[in-house]
Amino acid sequence: MQKDAPRRKRETPEEKLLRLTEIERGLWAEGLAVAGIDEVGRGPLAGPVVTACVCIPKDRLVMGVDDSKKLSEKRREALYPLLLAAADYAETCFIGPDVIDEINILQATRRAMETCAAGFGGSLILIDAVQGLKLPCEARSLIHGDALSYMIGAASIVAKVARDRYMVALDEKYPMYGFARNKGYGTAEHIAALKRYGPCPEHRRSFIGGILGEDHE
Repeated sequence: MQKDAPRRKRETPEEKLLRLTEIERGLWAEGLAVAGIDEVGRGPLAGPVVTACVCIPKDRLVMGVDDSKKLSEKRREALYPLLLAAADYAETCFIGPDVIDEINILQATRRAMETCAAGFGGSLILIDAVQGLKLPCEARSLIHGDALSYMIGAASIVAKVARDRYMVALDEKYPMYGFARNKGYGTAEHIAALKRYGPCPEHRRSFIGGILGEDHE
């Protein structure tokens, strides 16, 4: 009879913190001040793309940080004020649908990353996947960085909460689209409302032309 595979030991908060700061600890040992950049909102049909640049000193680390996609909304909301209070630097940048339509989502994301990091006076910035940015210091790009780096994970939480709050506020202005629930992503509910009511100023025309049978130039 085949034996059941041993159950994997659940990672403790302390173990997670050690794992997520492995890259940063090597950099801190060199005396470097390290920040992380991440984005949220590249895929939605409506609303801005939002980036955050966050630097938290090694002696003020907040327990519980992870890739924002792995955390519940309640947990992200609880961590958000703690991260802002602990940070030496924490800036966000919102790039709206008009600019996204004009320069495309990749270039809008790059512009937002450069803008939120412009005032950082530290030594190095860790970035989730994106390369070739014009930043005020050295940068290193990490594939799946929000799952590997504490600073990028912290930035992902700050960007996610900031954007979600914005979309919830938009829901009061445009309740027919369900922005508080879908955050602008192309859910069945959102697409049905888009076809029924047409787009609002917060919709990305370059993203919805196919849905509405329009060509976007």
